[in-house]
Amino acid sequence: MNLCVDFVCRLFVAGLMGVLIGLEREYRAKEAGYRTHFLVALGSALMMIVSQYGFTDVLKADLIHLDPSRLAAQVVSGIGFIGAGTIILLQKQVVRGLTTAAGVWATAGIGLAVGAGMYLLGIAATLMVLVGLEALSRCFKSMGMRSMIIDFTTDDESALKAISARFNSADYRISSYEMKRESASGKTVFHVSMVIKAKRMDEEGILLMFLHDYPGVTVHKVM
Repeated sequence: MNLCVDFVCRLFVAGLMGVLIGLEREYRAKEAGYRTHFLVALGSALMMIVSQYGFTDVLKADLIHLDPSRLAAQVVSGIGFIGAGTIILLQKQVVRGLTTAAGVWATAGIGLAVGAGMYLLGIAATLMVLVGLEALSRCFKSMGMRSMIIDFTTDDESALKAISARFNSADYRISSYEMKRESASGKTVFHVSMVIKAKRMDEEGILLMFLHDYPGVTVHKVM
């Protein structure tokens, strides 16, 4: 195979692997989607190709000895800047985007592998990443607990006790609880901000539970 054609095939396969991982992240509405993963994989493969073959003319002409892995090694450290950008610290107890950041880092590794001509290794790693993101999430979903921030107000003090009791059940755990008393239209309004860990429920489920079970509570934020 012509060397240039082989290089284009490497870029194509690397980009395709990045798109496959990015589609899974896009499906789950994460910060980095298929375009970000495509660019990371494609760019990593390009850097690997340049690292391996970009300096052959210089090496032949001047008898200079270089380590071809040095340029590729910078991709591994440099990709941390993109990964850090996907991590969001909502509060001390709530961090979002770690899985996406790890996925971007793994995608860079896949791009490097394909860029080095290791097609089978890159494709196998892509399949394993997808299995890790999807299959493991489904298998162990009931075991894990997800942290969520809930911000609401109410003028019914008894509702506070009921909500606290509800979130102290087996499927929930309160990580932090903050309440402020405010005066509005001659009434005492309780403004509560809490961080909970919940099993088998997302933001929509929490919001529907409040609307159905506590009509006197106004929810301002669930995330």
